[in-house]
Amino acid sequence: MRRSRLGRTTLGSVLALILGAVPAAAQVRGIPVNNSGVPTGLAVYGDVGFSNSDAGKGTAFGASGRLGVGPFGITGTLDRFNPSGPADNITSVGGTLNYQVFGGPLVPLTATLQGGLGYDKVSDVKFYHVPIGLGIALTIPNPVLAIKPWLAPRVDIVHVTPPATVNVVGSGGSAALSSDTETHFGISGGVEFNLLNGIGLQASYDRVFVDGGDPGVFAAGLHYAFRIPGL
Repeated sequence: MRRSRLGRTTLGSVLALILGAVPAAAQVRGIPVNNSGVPTGLAVYGDVGFSNSDAGKGTAFGASGRLGVGPFGITGTLDRFNPSGPADNITSVGGTLNYQVFGGPLVPLTATLQGGLGYDKVSDVKFYHVPIGLGIALTIPNPVLAIKPWLAPRVDIVHVTPPATVNVVGSGGSAALSSDTETHFGISGGVEFNLLNGIGLQASYDRVFVDGGDPGVFAAGLHYAFRIPGL
């Protein structure tokens, strides 16, 4: 549906300036989209994310659980994002479904299809984030430490449902809005360091390419992998 100039201006600037909320470069706000492959068994991850100014310029704390069963994987994530300035903290939830199309236990290179959904709400404005992409990962084995770099381009879809009206700064009035959907190119990548005892470190970066700014997020954290017999 064609949008008016007022609609584009409102969604592009009013939501950012009035509400302090822009569609961040992440599935859940402030944490990169992770597509490093399907885990073997169950893994628990904790991340701290740092966003640039186009992504809200704040800090996020996220926790996620990842379960792999054969070539299929599922992930659930919860995080809390603290944007800079007086804006309130934002709680986000998200999940992904993953399918490994190439690779396996004896093949170090893997390719994983991923589809996900993230959700958060700022005031009366709801944000739905749908990343759809392909992740390529390479496991480099070492005697005590496995290194896994990965890269994941994607189609990045954000659907915004604003309230019926919002006040427009400097206009002396308000504007009526309808739902809006934006589709852009996004990419994330990172590296994991995994010890034989299941403990590991990870770092990742995420960027979405949009007109007028490129939201970016860097995150680092710890994880632990549980081996489940039969998986």
